[in-house]
Amino acid sequence: MYFEHMFGLMYHPKEEWAEIKKENYSVSHVYFSHLIFLAALPPLALLIGTTQVGWSLSGTSYIKLTMDSAIPIAVAFYFALLVGVWFMAYCVHWMEKTFGADASMERCIVFTVFTSTPMFFAGLAGLLPILWLDFFVVLAAVVYTVYLLYIGVPIFMDIPEERGFIFASSILTVGLCVLVGMMAVTVIMWGMGFQPGYTPA
Repeated sequence: MYFEHMFGLMYHPKEEWAEIKKENYSVSHVYFSHLIFLAALPPLALLIGTTQVGWSLSGTSYIKLTMDSAIPIAVAFYFALLVGVWFMAYCVHWMEKTFGADASMERCIVFTVFTSTPMFFAGLAGLLPILWLDFFVVLAAVVYTVYLLYIGVPIFMDIPEERGFIFASSILTVGLCVLVGMMAVTVIMWGMGFQPGYTPA
């Protein structure tokens, strides 16, 4: 059912959000049936891409990471995605009363996972880690994720579109703050010995 909704969001998001709203999901069901697999796509793709193909700015010369340094980074990235989704759902749940919504934490997690699905699938671009290519793939995913957010909030949270727009903007702001925070944590972890190692040229 999840994948039917996921593809439905690609073709007719308004109708699909209305259908998703009728479903009953538990936190454990969302995490263990969907999110643990979705969140594995970007780290796994980047692990394979950076160690087997190598990073490239232009697609001509490649720099490969060692498997020993890439595995801890991929594992940390995976758990960061799981925690990040939960934190975003918590923030949505925390803010919803301000905007007149009344959704449970379970529904906020469902909303967060469905909204961020394009970003997870965009992570598959890491299999071919060419910087300019990955940039445009991720940019397209970000644009569609933001579109799903603004379309979905009024429908899923059952609030007027005017309030939904402000609510969605607040969620987007929190998401940007979380992204900056994850970048800061990455820098700190690199300083603690998680920096990537490169294979000899």
